[in-house]
Amino acid sequence: MKIRPLTLTLPLLLATQAFGAVTPGVPAFYGDPPDATHPWGVHDRNRPQPKRVEPGTYSTADKPGKPPSDAIVLFDGTAASLAKWESDPKEGPAGPTKWIVNDGALECVPKSGYIRTKEHFGDIQLHVEWAAPAKVQGDSQGRGNSGIFLMGLAEVQVLDNYNNPTYSDGFAASYYGVNPPLANALHPPGQFQSIDIIFRRPIYQDGKLVDPGYLTVFCNGVLVQDHTPLEGPGGHLRRSSARPFPEKGPLKLQDHGNPVRFRNIWYRPLPPRAVEGGTDGALTAEATRAKRKQIAAEIRTHAASLKATPNEEMLRLAESLVYENDPATSREVVRRFEAYAASVSPLAKGDLEKRKEEILNVLRALRYLGKHELVPANFAPTATLARIEKAQDWMPKKK
Repeated sequence: MKIRPLTLTLPLLLATQAFGAVTPGVPAFYGDPPDATHPWGVHDRNRPQPKRVEPGTYSTADKPGKPPSDAIVLFDGTAASLAKWESDPKEGPAGPTKWIVNDGALECVPKSGYIRTKEHFGDIQLHVEWAAPAKVQGDSQGRGNSGIFLMGLAEVQVLDNYNNPTYSDGFAASYYGVNPPLANALHPPGQFQSIDIIFRRPIYQDGKLVDPGYLTVFCNGVLVQDHTPLEGPGGHLRRSSARPFPEKGPLKLQDHGNPVRFRNIWYRPLPPRAVEGGTDGALTAEATRAKRKQIAAEIRTHAASLKATPNEEMLRLAESLVYENDPATSREVVRRFEAYAASVSPLAKGDLEKRKEEILNVLRALRYLGKHELVPANFAPTATLARIEKAQDWMPKKK
């Protein structure tokens, strides 16, 4: 059987395109412009492209898959990767873990204690594969029990619940003590289970909760936690309540007295959400203004590099007005459009025909800017180019 990790279908959200570049094949002055809470226009050619990530491979029952190219590997089946982990004592300094590597898996040594990563992180996409012992012993919470603790706090339960009922909020893939899984999607004991987690920590600003944080979990490709809001770290017997998490924390694995095995553990850092400085999605009005101002400034800088092609420079400057209607830039754009219209108006029909594409591009920009009130109403250059369009019979033909 194949264990299909979530990574191969998740959208890739991180962007790396350097500014100044524009998306090939996407025209300027195209979709709806930015608004009060969106710094980018619809189909915005200036919006950075997603970075390229080489996808991983699927795991099988016998062999772990290959992580995606940008994954940070925490355990790859080798004894060397055990150096990324340490003991997690309740008191005193951490030391080397007593867990062992057995046939390519990280195996819990009962009563040796929890372990944690030396590395700390915040919001992540996490992939873990675990297997309960093939020999079934115990029942309920005493059978194949461990746990995956995000930032060392919020626990996604590890438990052999194959034909083994227990309390629902302590079931395998539960947000322990808080929310049961939507389904029991486990393979039989002894087989590896594939767990994919999207973890977003709570965000507080000035002591107030602005985003509770969330857990989304897939077990063997089945959605079992659907954007579940965090209610603190969860826990045993006592109800958990919302509270701030640190910015970063370790990944912990639980010793609950069972020799549970883990393999193919890796994560991908997630970009910041809009509420913490990200620029995708709806932002606050203040953040949107700041980002639009930045985009406009970068476009103006790019326009300055196009002085060898004045028409391109003019249109690029005009494009910056879509993000910030800077008065000085607006005056310069108006001046250039007026000069352009005056330069093409006296041309003969044949000369106009040679410049058809250029003139229509400028006219399209003018109409867009006029529609969104970024050039004066009844702007003379727009009327001039529209007359040329009609006289040259360049109007789109009705079907």
